Amino acid sequence: MSLPVEKPKIGAYRRHILICTGPRCTKDGQSQVLFDSLGDKFKAVGLHQGELRVKRSRVSCFAACNGGPVMCVQPDGVWYYDVTPQNMDRIIEQHLVGGQPVDELVFHRGPGHVE
Repeated sequence: MSLPVEKPKIGAYRRHILICTGPRCTKDGQSQVLFDSLGDKFKAVGLHQGELRVKRSRVSCFAACNGGPVMCVQPDGVWYYDVTPQNMDRIIEQHLVGGQPVDELVFHRGPGHVE
């Protein structure tokens, strides 16, 4: 008789960012380096815990390979391109902390967005 599968637990979070770390999105592992830098960046501005907590995950491919690194912010449905370390700092400050997307870096908005 097998043991029951334990239900996983995830702490509460306000936003979930998904970063493509696939080899077609960026060269030389730039997306992985960017992803790895987020722990310290989030701690510095309070996004690692509490009401503004942001969960982060790697994905292997979004099939949106131009202009990488590519990142999606959920539940906002905001898709960013050219997410360099400098642009990530802007996204963190303006969008993840301030609530306003960095419009010039947005290439797509998900379902429900009205312009």
